[in-house]
Amino acid sequence: MREFRQLTNEEIVVLEQNACWAEDWARVKVAEDFRPYNFHRVIFYGDIQLGSFEKKVEVSKNFFKHSGINDATLRNVSVGNDCLIEKVGNFINNYTIGDDCYISNISTIETTEGATYGSGSTISVLNEMGDGNITLFRELNSQLAAFMVKHSEDKELTRRLHQLIDDEVRVSTPDRGVIGNRVKIVNTKEITNTVIKGDCEINGASRLSECTILSSEDASVYIGTGVICENSIICDGCSINNSVKMQDCFVGEACQITNGFTAEASLFFANSFMANGEACAAFCGPFSASHHKSSLLIGGQFSFYNAGSNTNFSNHAYKMGPMHYGTLERGTKTASGSYVLMPATIGAFSVCFGKLMHHPDTRCLPFSYLIAYGETMYLVPGRNITTVGLYRDIKKWPKRDKRSKQSKKSIINFDWLSPFTVGEILEGRKILENLRAASGDNVSTYNFHEYVINASSLKKGLKYYDIALRIYMGAVLKRAVKGNFLGVPESETGKGPWCDLSGLLLPESEELRLIDEIKSGDVENIQQVIDRFEEINNHFRKYQWAWTYQLILDYYHLTELDEQACERIREDYVRARRAWIAEIRKDAEKEYAMGDVEKEVFEDFISKLDHEIDYEN
Repeated sequence: MREFRQLTNEEIVVLEQNACWAEDWARVKVAEDFRPYNFHRVIFYGDIQLGSFEKKVEVSKNFFKHSGINDATLRNVSVGNDCLIEKVGNFINNYTIGDDCYISNISTIETTEGATYGSGSTISVLNEMGDGNITLFRELNSQLAAFMVKHSEDKELTRRLHQLIDDEVRVSTPDRGVIGNRVKIVNTKEITNTVIKGDCEINGASRLSECTILSSEDASVYIGTGVICENSIICDGCSINNSVKMQDCFVGEACQITNGFTAEASLFFANSFMANGEACAAFCGPFSASHHKSSLLIGGQFSFYNAGSNTNFSNHAYKMGPMHYGTLERGTKTASGSYVLMPATIGAFSVCFGKLMHHPDTRCLPFSYLIAYGETMYLVPGRNITTVGLYRDIKKWPKRDKRSKQSKKSIINFDWLSPFTVGEILEGRKILENLRAASGDNVSTYNFHEYVINASSLKKGLKYYDIALRIYMGAVLKRAVKGNFLGVPESETGKGPWCDLSGLLLPESEELRLIDEIKSGDVENIQQVIDRFEEINNHFRKYQWAWTYQLILDYYHLTELDEQACERIREDYVRARRAWIAEIRKDAEKEYAMGDVEKEVFEDFISKLDHEIDYEN
């Protein structure tokens, strides 16, 4: 803790000669090695603490000024070592400023009575007119947010969670605004009731009010020109720029929000990108993206999602082009005038769009296309399993995680095949088998509710689902051998249904257990809830093996997993993987033949496919 002393009479004389004035010089305390020569036209009110000012500050590339304070009014302010504060048009009031900061050409920085710094308020996502279901606070992540939304009807659980969060907010709320070390704030009008952690840069913002900016040395935050941000929390590694307007929002790690995007009562988690459009009451999970002016994300939950334009349904169904961002789309208008709605499964997220969502059974046909020709809706089950787009998504998402190792609050499981998605595949396969058994093999189409499935599509769907199942079982078995946990699972946990909490894949039993622990009072603070999510994720492979072991026994009609069975599963895995790659190659060749892909891009993609055999063993 720093120690401060009174100013000497000689130091007061120097300050007054430099046109400085204090309401009471006795209330201006300074560091032991303080020197008064770099203070000009400064007015001090209330209690002031000043560090030492010995170094120079780089205000622009290769342009250095000496640290100090010039042309400023300070009231109840503590300033750390080697800061440069100048051109304060109005005042800085009730703030603690760290070391090595540069604050220039600003109007007001102030903490007022009752400041919350964006924490503790409750917003409503998914239903913009509904009761609040998410409480904003610093440690919020996508798992906790999804958990709160999913169980918002459980009043006792909701009450208990709000109590735990309120306790956390109460103990973590500072007495006044804080600006951390190495912060740069320039050309900014108003900052009120805002905590700004270290290594943040704010350049040209219009107003920050009741906010917390969780910047850090290895994941700095940038707030740029024209930004208005109110009652919001911004996490490590984010960039908020170009006239963004944001109110009652939480922005998770490494998100980018730019180019006039407006957001209200919305959540944005890890690596999301938002530009030009608008969000209201939106739950934007990891890797959500919106680029178009006419896109409105309202009352929906998204993850690994690229929102198309409202006017042209921007086509991201193409596969190898460099601008491809993802295969999860609202829809794509084809040359024939029909609309292709593409329910797909990417990573940990199973999403269905359009009418397909309206019937509970259709969610069990993952990786499918839904195509409309006039009034007829054709369902193409499992088609997305063998597309170039899915293959690229599997490879690219982990590489696009821009978060630093120290700022990964939200958990993201990138497994495209998991107990969660494979469970959906099993249900989908059962539906197709039942349709075939009911109508026989000598029909041209099958009717599934209001959808039509061509006989050829059903046959291929069964083939694709079986390929995915064999790839999954072989991959998990291979990992069990390498991890030395092959054999009967140690625990029953994981054998039942699985859930997805916005990136965290977990057994439903573990989620229910956590609910009981929270409601019974066994969980004493909100950090323990967050730690439980981390603990569950750390046991993912163990839980996955328990689920997959039973799947293997059922699929291969085994009573135990012996060496002979393992060899058979490995052989099936290799054959299924090669069949999968062959189908993806055909998809790529078809696209190349259409003339939509440059030869170099095509050859590079085929080269990557050729190396897939390297991962078989």
